[in-house]
Amino acid sequence: MADDELEAIRRQRMAELQAKHGGVAWNPMDQNAPNDQQAQQDAQQRETDMRNSILAQVLEQSARARLSNLALVKPDKAKAVENYLIQMARMGQLGGKISESGLIEILEKVSQQTEKKTTVKFNRRRVMDSDEDDDD
Repeated sequence: MADDELEAIRRQRMAELQAKHGGVAWNPMDQNAPNDQQAQQDAQQRETDMRNSILAQVLEQSARARLSNLALVKPDKAKAVENYLIQMARMGQLGGKISESGLIEILEKVSQQTEKKTTVKFNRRRVMDSDEDDDD
């Protein structure tokens, strides 16, 4: 068998395995690996652009500024609020652009849902003390 035929068979078998397992395996012989990475970056860029366009349609300028400031300080909370707004927009639950005060209300709701309850528990050491016996 020629090297070209052997390489074609390898590529076909690799494509079958990837389709079967749904994953992308790294192949050092594969020349398309940089293209896959580029495609992944392009897909991530498209998703970011789509999110930004939806948020631009849904939020007023002041609310958008507040959300971007929040993203600088607490990126996870900002991402949760963005997801919430995008979900509401897709379901048609928003009646118009959200103002800054409306965004503050949404932020308060998200904060209440994700609020961590901290408790402090004191474990006092029991020391052999003669005072305990005297109390009886």
